[in-house]
Amino acid sequence: MIHAERRGPVALITIDRAERRNAVDTEHLDAIRAQMDGLGDAHALVLTGAGGHFCAGADLGGVEDAEFVAALRGVLDGLRALPIVVIAAVDGAALGAGTQLAVACDLRVATPDSRFGIPAAKLGLMVDHWTVGRLAAMAGHGPARAMLLAAEVLDGARAADLGLVQRVGDLDAALAWAEEIATLAPLTIAGHKLALERLEQAPDDEDVRAALAHAWGSEDLAEGMAAFRERRPPSFRGR
Repeated sequence: MIHAERRGPVALITIDRAERRNAVDTEHLDAIRAQMDGLGDAHALVLTGAGGHFCAGADLGGVEDAEFVAALRGVLDGLRALPIVVIAAVDGAALGAGTQLAVACDLRVATPDSRFGIPAAKLGLMVDHWTVGRLAAMAGHGPARAMLLAAEVLDGARAADLGLVQRVGDLDAALAWAEEIATLAPLTIAGHKLALERLEQAPDDEDVRAALAHAWGSEDLAEGMAAFRERRPPSFRGR
């Protein structure tokens, strides 16, 4: 379930699938997008997860579906396109699609023990070129390489040291910051956000797109998903 509420000028969207550690599927991504489209006159948005986790990634029951990929892309692009500040309030797991959602937000507030990571190499899939670039820009190329190539996980304290997280704190801290931001000049914020996003024009590299398609259509992806479901180590063969 996706909850939305207003706290004065601040909107709060909560991913509430505690039984799945707030993993998202197409249905829930579409629900997030619908709530984003209905923000009205909100001056700031906080995105968070219920039950001690932000978002543990994609619900792997449907991750191979092209509709899921399109729904995730729609939410990521929608967060970036909003003319207001979006803050990710992160606790617990922000893995895979959870990290993608977090970095699509403008700012991140995280608890010290929260966890950011892209475990795609453990499953045989691949994230898109935009995610790679955004993560490298925000966390630094070295940490991004460790996360993408070695499936390394960063805790919130380390992420703050790197600049991926702007403030260490909980949901209340994120809401308090959003309330402060909501008093600032909205046209200035909208213009600055647009300018910042234009610095990160989405790359369109044919070789990377081919690699993405190859990974998503591979036997290794099928093996990674099967191993995950069967709770065993995967045996990848590079094909």
